[in-house]
Amino acid sequence: MRALTQSLTTWALALCLAAGLTGCGYNDFQSLDEKSKSAWSEVLNQYQRRADLIPNIVATVKGEASFEQDTLTKVIEARSKATSIQMTPEMLNDPAAMEKFQAAQGEVGSALSRLMVVVEQYPNLKANQAFSDLRVQLEGTENRITVARNRYIETVQAYNVLARSFPSNLTAMVFGYKPKAGFQVQDEAAISTPPKVDFNKP
Repeated sequence: MRALTQSLTTWALALCLAAGLTGCGYNDFQSLDEKSKSAWSEVLNQYQRRADLIPNIVATVKGEASFEQDTLTKVIEARSKATSIQMTPEMLNDPAAMEKFQAAQGEVGSALSRLMVVVEQYPNLKANQAFSDLRVQLEGTENRITVARNRYIETVQAYNVLARSFPSNLTAMVFGYKPKAGFQVQDEAAISTPPKVDFNKP
């Protein structure tokens, strides 16, 4: 009888604890943490897609003998720097690491934008079907990056609101759930504007 009473007491305490954790946002933290990691994986996936396109773009552009080598060099260097930074899900809570990663990806975007502007001066490149196909792929990738990045921003925002709101902030303090670092740029409009890759204008 005593053993049964102890067993029932243990179950009752477990149920109370589970209910308490649910009510204080514990499960919400787990859900949003997983969503943020998944959203971040998609961001990385799209950045990698862009990085994979760059060698083909550079190789195609090199076929134009008079093309400015300096422009290509900057694209290659920016890609190399960006791909050397490995951002794991655990690093998402590190604002300094996020800032470094964002800066490197920003350099890639800027270098590609300059490349596309310079290409306007080369009719042979503009008429090159292989380059045209790569341009379409790049434009699509830049759009996918924007969508993936925005989804990550929304997920992190929900997580951070939970981490700062009462009473879930108490759960955050107990379990060490710190606000996650989001994308921060001086010009937010630049984040949602893909590099110009339209060659159809006169």
